[in-house]
Amino acid sequence: MRLSTRLVVLAAAALATTAVTTAPASAGQRPDPTTDVRIIGFNDLHGNLEPPAGSSGRVRQSDGTTVDAGGAAYLATHVKQLRSQVRDSFVVSAGDNIGASPLTSALFHDEPTIDFLNMLGVNASVVGNHEFDEGYKELQRMQFGGCHPTDGCQFEKSFSGAKFPFLGSNVYFTNGLPALLPFTVKFEGGVPIGVIGATLKDLPSVVTPEAIKGLKFGDEVEAINRTANLLDFFGVKAQIVLMHQGDSTELEGPNDCKVLPGPATAIAKAVTPKVDAIFTGHSHQQYNCVINDPAGQPRPVIQGASFGRLLSVVDLKINLKTRDVVRSQTKAFNEIVTRTVTPDPAVAALVADAVAKSGPIANKQIGTITQDLKAAGNAAGESALGDVIADAQLAGTQSNSAVIAMTNPGGIRADLNYASSPAGEGDGVVTYGEAFTVQPFSNIMQTITLTGANLKNVLEQQWAPGVNPKFLQISSSLHYSWSASAAQGSRVSNITVNGTPVDPAATYRVSVNNFLAAGGDGFTEFTKGTNLAGGPVDLDALVAYLGAHPNLAPPAADRVTQLP
Repeated sequence: MRLSTRLVVLAAAALATTAVTTAPASAGQRPDPTTDVRIIGFNDLHGNLEPPAGSSGRVRQSDGTTVDAGGAAYLATHVKQLRSQVRDSFVVSAGDNIGASPLTSALFHDEPTIDFLNMLGVNASVVGNHEFDEGYKELQRMQFGGCHPTDGCQFEKSFSGAKFPFLGSNVYFTNGLPALLPFTVKFEGGVPIGVIGATLKDLPSVVTPEAIKGLKFGDEVEAINRTANLLDFFGVKAQIVLMHQGDSTELEGPNDCKVLPGPATAIAKAVTPKVDAIFTGHSHQQYNCVINDPAGQPRPVIQGASFGRLLSVVDLKINLKTRDVVRSQTKAFNEIVTRTVTPDPAVAALVADAVAKSGPIANKQIGTITQDLKAAGNAAGESALGDVIADAQLAGTQSNSAVIAMTNPGGIRADLNYASSPAGEGDGVVTYGEAFTVQPFSNIMQTITLTGANLKNVLEQQWAPGVNPKFLQISSSLHYSWSASAAQGSRVSNITVNGTPVDPAATYRVSVNNFLAAGGDGFTEFTKGTNLAGGPVDLDALVAYLGAHPNLAPPAADRVTQLP
């Protein structure tokens, strides 16, 4: 039986077991009995089994103070505590459990992270974009188990796969058949609860085309509403959505709602009132909001930052006669995964095993730095670490006659910190594991020929209507100015390459990773490039550059100039 057919059969079978009947209440009856169900969620774990370092391992509170947070063993303890408080509880994820992971997990194709999620008792997860980093076949292996086709089973003798379903109601094969289960049904307190998964419809713009070949991604609202109606038809009245899409926020605490309304807000306002709560992800933000559904009824829309630093909790009170949620009594909160609790010993042992097995590679010294190299950009959009990575990519593609290198900010996943890590390598020492955490995607460098006009258009595409700018990080050979007050499409000026003004008709060899070369992150102008030549893996270019430049200092932040 083909996988797509099996998915449909499984979905139908799950629905068939949930049909219920309800009878109207008679006048004068006492209030209907209710049951309490707690749903514990997280999002964007990205294989962070060890406590994340630096700012990635802290949670900002409403008063501006921060709390150290995260780490799989601490997260497991918090989940156990939360579950012990409400008898009927279950655990879900809003996606990106794997992919863009630290070496401790990524070296073993994220098998340790799936093992952790199984130990945690996760009941369902939507797929995020990073679940597709190694393609659909690898996602199937994560679901059903088996050894990696190239590397075999390196972490353990066999890999059994996830004990929970990966959901995607808007993920289809190109022939229109479902590629993933659209939902699952969880029974708690004698009541069926529908769990619907939907990933971002724009997923093709943030992964390489090869990774999703043969797949297509539909509108989130349409898919959620269709699935919700199906569940409702079979008597599943209590429903939640796991959605890998989110909004940006202002600086806020975990339980504030200072969102800058974006795709998640728009979807939440449009999704059918049959859905009672929405867990979001993808944007790595923390918020706890209440957004009215199309019928004017409030429902929680919540997200828990990233890397296992927060747990998003939604407490539902469900009417046992109607089997629907009593919306007025829903409560939601984000709980910080503090490191002051006793770490779960079984999970701690799993993490220690992964650390030990990856240690010989992770702790190898590859370079030295004199100060922190931060990924965050300045007001003009330029970051010290972005400068270094772009310079490394230019150096690594000199054989392709490259004169410029450009990289996307989303591909830079962490800072390079001067202070020694807990591994004890020493201040200023950069290890392979630290470099891997910065550049975990194994993107291939590609050099293409662009005209000066193409180059100008690429830089203008850093601003797209309705979203925050995505500033490309550029090599020291490229300089330009931009003005926020200028009209869309006319913000960039004074472009020079090696000190010479760019000629719109001239050609330039430009190195980018394969994600950008395919038009990723909306930089479609790169697809007009010609004479493509392959280069090294981006991480290998960075490792080589750090090795060739000991005691590397942050470059001068003078490549991009912000004008009024």
